[in-house]
Amino acid sequence: MQDASKVEMVKDQIWVVGGYGQVGQMICIQLGQAFPGKVWAVGPRLNRAEEFSRSTNGAVLPLQIDVRKHIDPVMLATVKLVVMCVDQMHTHFVEACAEAGTDYMDITAKYDFLAQVERLHEHMQAKQATAMLSVGLSPGVTNLLVHEAVDGMDQTDDVNITVMLGLGEKHGKAAVEWTVDQMNTTYQVTQKGEYAEVDSFDDGRWVDFGEQLGRRKAYRFNFSDQHVVARTLQIPTVSTRLCLDSRWITRAMSLAKRVGIFRLLRISSIRNATVKAFGLIPGGEEMYAVKVDAKGWTNGKPIVMEQLIVGQREADVTAAVAAATAEKMYQEKLSPGVFHIEQVLSIQDIQRVLHTPLQITTRIS
Repeated sequence: MQDASKVEMVKDQIWVVGGYGQVGQMICIQLGQAFPGKVWAVGPRLNRAEEFSRSTNGAVLPLQIDVRKHIDPVMLATVKLVVMCVDQMHTHFVEACAEAGTDYMDITAKYDFLAQVERLHEHMQAKQATAMLSVGLSPGVTNLLVHEAVDGMDQTDDVNITVMLGLGEKHGKAAVEWTVDQMNTTYQVTQKGEYAEVDSFDDGRWVDFGEQLGRRKAYRFNFSDQHVVARTLQIPTVSTRLCLDSRWITRAMSLAKRVGIFRLLRISSIRNATVKAFGLIPGGEEMYAVKVDAKGWTNGKPIVMEQLIVGQREADVTAAVAAATAEKMYQEKLSPGVFHIEQVLSIQDIQRVLHTPLQITTRIS
């Protein structure tokens, strides 16, 4: 008989934490088709995981684990890749992945948490594990579009990222809570190489979203991509703004900001009521749009590059990009350490793996 203690563990599992949630399910389904029997929907509620597993005819398997509690790295011995779809407060689980030599990918938009993970770069390198951050639409696709613009210039001076979200799409509770919590924040951006303090839903800017959507006024919002690409791509001025597909609701939110109504979101009962109200707003479409406007210099002459993507269902594109990135990480050994997506991949890398490539319109003047 073979000595069981000498049998080497096969490291071939994919854990999708939050795999029975809105975006997590879509990621699981795509990965389950590519790697049947290797994908596990992980979360604290076993009944939800089992119900979802049955709906996939067993292509995705259920696993009850609460990653908010202490996880022994031994539990990850057979896990090659973790895809994180829930927000975390600390990096204990990421550190457990590093100890187990398990690659890690996160779709969170919370920059304060991403900054914590960045500090694990040397630890990840030492353990020969890779952590991929800023995966999704914004951050994610936006980072890659900015990288594409920077590659097309000798020098990039100024980048404006704008995200339009459709009110017709019903987002998960965590996503809505994050959006509401950002409405009354003050944060720092990079302007001419220096840090400057700005407020969410302030400093409106007109943005051209093309013939279909026209010009819209968008307002500053604390998406993580603006913080990341300013540093990773060494751009002196970067900002990200948000608008909704409803012009009048966007204007109403801007007015609410100006008269101080958003300050009431500090009161938990008003904050919770606002979260519920977002799910009750009538009208709108299940759409999204992202626009990157970059200014710089090429061959001594000024250049402006505009990149636009308009699509259906923001959650779908976030899941598709995350699944495509996960497939690449599962099949290829990337450099160990902590990276944001634009530091490792290009928009072309993602386009080649996506089942339905993004329709990108580029204009250079």
